[in-house]
Amino acid sequence: MTAAIEYSDIVEVRGPLLVLRGVAGVGWDEFARIRMASGEIRHALVLEVDRDLAVVQVLEGTGGVQRVGTSAAFDGSPLRIPVGPGWLGRVCNGRGEPVDGGPPVLAARTAPVNGHPLNPTMREPPADPVVTGVSVIDGLMTLVRGQKLPVFSVAGLPHLELATQIAAQATAGDEPFCVVVAAMGLTHADADAVRDALEERSAAGELTLFLNTADDPVVERILVPRIALTVAEHLAFDLGRHVLVVAADMTSYCEAVREISASRGEVPARHAYPGYLYSDLASLYERCGRIRGRPGSVTVLPMLTMPGGDITHPIPDLTGYITEGQIVLSTGVAARGGYPPVEPLASLSRLMRHGAGPGRTRDDHLDVAAQLLAALARARQVGELAELIGAAALSATDRRYLDVERAFGRDFVDQRATETRSIEQTLDRAWRVLSLLPRRELAMVSPDVLDARYVAARGGDDHG
Repeated sequence: MTAAIEYSDIVEVRGPLLVLRGVAGVGWDEFARIRMASGEIRHALVLEVDRDLAVVQVLEGTGGVQRVGTSAAFDGSPLRIPVGPGWLGRVCNGRGEPVDGGPPVLAARTAPVNGHPLNPTMREPPADPVVTGVSVIDGLMTLVRGQKLPVFSVAGLPHLELATQIAAQATAGDEPFCVVVAAMGLTHADADAVRDALEERSAAGELTLFLNTADDPVVERILVPRIALTVAEHLAFDLGRHVLVVAADMTSYCEAVREISASRGEVPARHAYPGYLYSDLASLYERCGRIRGRPGSVTVLPMLTMPGGDITHPIPDLTGYITEGQIVLSTGVAARGGYPPVEPLASLSRLMRHGAGPGRTRDDHLDVAAQLLAALARARQVGELAELIGAAALSATDRRYLDVERAFGRDFVDQRATETRSIEQTLDRAWRVLSLLPRRELAMVSPDVLDARYVAARGGDDHG
């Protein structure tokens, strides 16, 4: 094997970047090894090549790197990682190096972290549910295998707890299923909490956890979701598993992209983010899906905090263009002590009909979800009216709607962070809420279903 040529003419050290001169035959996104004067080896990726100049980003950061005595050798190919079932049950850092005390992950095959382009004609539409065990999500905005469904949150809300809960208890029924978690920019306390909460599933060999903490090099944050998706793609499309990728927090990822862009001196766009942020996010989110003729699927659930709670900020705005719906967390629900603090009237899953209903969850699922949302919307209107004229002036039916809103939060939405509910339990709870209304108000549900479910929910009482 021919030894790689080492280049030592370092023009500049700028943030996480090195600028080398005199390089030849080096390509964009190529993997490199940086050898320091002390003999320490660091890893890098080529960001830009201009004639004999190459700009590389050092994954471990450039702290301690000197222009004199440092050299770089290029591999001639993009960064690749081993892929296979050996990742399951492991806890790794953002570069894919184990931090659980175990040996490095080895495999007979490797794959590029940027993935392989997928022929659009080979894609199958998302179908069948991923059951999260969280009633408000499973009941009203069902996550579908192959879907990308983001969670929009605000700083201070328990989005990380919700992400961890879903990762710990989600299933695909009786079919092979596993979870890959890409955690980015966490505090050490949060990282420890995530590890503890996911320990049982990890020990069962059903989960891979990639942890990037806030004090890790910012460049590492760029790699975390790419490595996670590469692992997930092999588990899904080569090994036939249904894989859920939970990425939290994508805002930390986008801020890392912005910081790297600023280090490169690129012209900023909205809020100083680079103009290519949309295509960068799309290159991640679009790696989910199903492939014709292969049994597995990759489903992506990205969590992101909206800076300042602004849903028009570039991060949620661009994410919304790429993905298929959103789950919005509400400070109002959280202030009332509700968990998970999901705002149902601002949330939706555009692919829910592909994952819920007859043959997938339960025959009455879609009708019940529509009726429950309609009742909640009516209850909000009645609540506004009550503030104007007083609750005593409301009709008996309107007061029932106020009861529905209270019962919806108490009996349907609220659940413990360690509580798992089946689809049956979720829909039965929905019926108990709807049973507070007179039967004539449930116009979105067929008479046959009403005969079977409404009477049972009311304990045999069918008056009204």
